Formats: sequence, C-alpha cells, structure tokens
Amino acid sequence: MSDDSFGIDEFMKTPEQPVVQVAELDVQKVVVEELAAEKAEMHEGILKLENRVSRMSAELEDAKRAIAAKNLELEESKKSIKEKDEEINVLKKKIGEANAKIAYLDATIGEKLIKELDQQERNPNALALLDRDVELPDRFVGETRDHVLEVLKEARDAAEKEGRRRRAQLLEGVLVANEPSGNLAKRRADLEKVFKDNANVINGAVMRELDRLGIQYKEGDEYLLPKEILLRTY
Repeated sequence: MSDDSFGIDEFMKTPEQPVVQVAELDVQKVVVEELAAEKAEMHEGILKLENRVSRMSAELEDAKRAIAAKNLELEESKKSIKEKDEEINVLKKKIGEANAKIAYLDATIGEKLIKELDQQERNPNALALLDRDVELPDRFVGETRDHVLEVLKEARDAAEKEGRRRRAQLLEGVLVANEPSGNLAKRRADLEKVFKDNANVINGAVMRELDRLGIQYKEGDEYLLPKEILLRTY
C-alpha cells in the first residue's frame, strides 16, 4: 500500500459542528424572547384597555340613568306647570266672578245709600225710632237710630237686672223689630283701633286722623284722653 492511502483513523474523527448553525439558534432564541416580552406587554395593554372600557361603560350607564332621571324630573315639572296654569286660570275665573259680585254689591249698596240719604233729606225722622230735632242732623246714616237702640238695649238690661219684667219685655220687642245700621259700632271700633295702634297716645298721626274725621281732641289748650274722645263722639 502506498503512503497516500488513508487509514481507519480517518473514519474515527468527530465531524466539526458548523459555526453558522449555532449563531442562528441564538438569534432565534432572542427573537422568541422578544416576541414573548411583546406579547406580555400587549396582554397588559389589553387589560388596561378592558379596564378603561369597563369604567367608561359604567360611567355611560350612570350618565344614562342621570339623563333618565332629569327627563323624568322635566316631565314632572311640565306636569306641575300645567297644573299650576290650570289652577291659576280657575283662580282668575273666581276672581273675575268675585269682582263682578263686588261691583254688583257696590252698586246695590250705593243705590240703597242714596235712597236712605234721599229719604233722610225729605224726612229726617224716617230713620229714627222717634221724632227728633231735625236741626241736629245725623253725621252719618242711622246715627240717631243706632244711639237710641243702644240706649234701649242698656235700659232693657237694667230692667231685667232690677226685675222690671214688663219694661224689659216692651224694650225687647222694640229691639227685635229694629235692627241697628251698624255704622255707629263700626265707627267706634275703627276709632278705638286708631288709639290702640298708637298706644293710646294723641300723637301727630292720631291728630291727623281725627282732623280727617272732623273729631275734636282738645278742650281749650288741654288735650282730651282717648276715652273722653270716644265718649264725646260715639
């Protein structure tokens, strides 16, 4: 055999690993790790988005409920306004009817007053229980009559208290058949209120009111007391 022939040792050699194949494996490993990291990051981002979507959905539902509540409140307000408008219209109608009735009563009272004044002018004693001195005219309709009726009432009460039964009965019969006009009692009550509102002091406001009514409040240089003014006037 020649020297160029090869021996069996050559078949026993371990083949060398290619360097290029190892480098490719390292690259693939890096790529896989990067993809895994990117996947994890994307999962985290998706979770954040899902949480945000969940919160926004909850806020949207809250907003829808708030809008529904406002719409309901608006409908109730509209209903209330409508009811108030109807109530106002009813009240306006009642006010109109009341004003018409007041106008009618004013006209009726005016006619009656004119009739009474005309009757008093033609026959001053027609409004009194007894004939009286027409030179002392009434300062208001029924003044003499109301005074006489008050005196009769006081006399009846005194007669009952003293046991004068017949007198009390006769006076009662007159009182039942003759109702006072009420003008005397009203004017007296109005004047008492003026004094009460001013602590029973004859001040400027009271004097102006008394002047307007034509009521005397002085005797010479001395001012009269409210009680004296009432007794002298009414």
